[in-house]
Amino acid sequence: MSGNFRIMHTMIRVGDLDRSVDFYSNHFGMSVVKKVDVPEAKYTNVFIGYGNEHDDPMIELTYNYGVPAYELGTGFGHLAIGVKDIYGVCEKLRAAGVKIVREPGPLKFGTVHIAFIDDPDGYRIELIDIDTGEYAQGGKA
Repeated sequence: MSGNFRIMHTMIRVGDLDRSVDFYSNHFGMSVVKKVDVPEAKYTNVFIGYGNEHDDPMIELTYNYGVPAYELGTGFGHLAIGVKDIYGVCEKLRAAGVKIVREPGPLKFGTVHIAFIDDPDGYRIELIDIDTGEYAQGGKA
C-alpha cells in the first residue's frame, strides 16, 4: 500500500520569509520550487527543497502577513537534513553565525554522527552525517 502514499511536505510558520529562504538556500543548497502569495488571506507559502514537489518532500515555509514570531510549542521535534562531512559543515555554519546547539559527534551508543542547529525562527534541525554508521553501510546497522 505504500506505493499510494508519500510525504509531500512539512509546513513551518516563519516570521521573515526572505530570511528563511536565504537560510535554507545558502546553508543547505535548497531551491525554491514554488511560491504562492494569497493577499486576500494575508499569507505566502514558499515550497523549498532539493527536487520537485511531485516526487520529493519539501519544506513549506508559511509567512502570515504581520506575524513576526511564533511560539514553537512542545510537540515539534526537528527537521533532519543529511550532510557529508558534518564537522566541516558545522564549521561553515558557525562561521556564518548559525547557532550550533549540539556539537557534531557520534550518537550515544551509536556510530552515526549528528549535530543540531536552530534556524532563524528557532526550529531545531538535526544534521545527520550520511557517511557514518548505518548510512555509510547502505542502511545496514
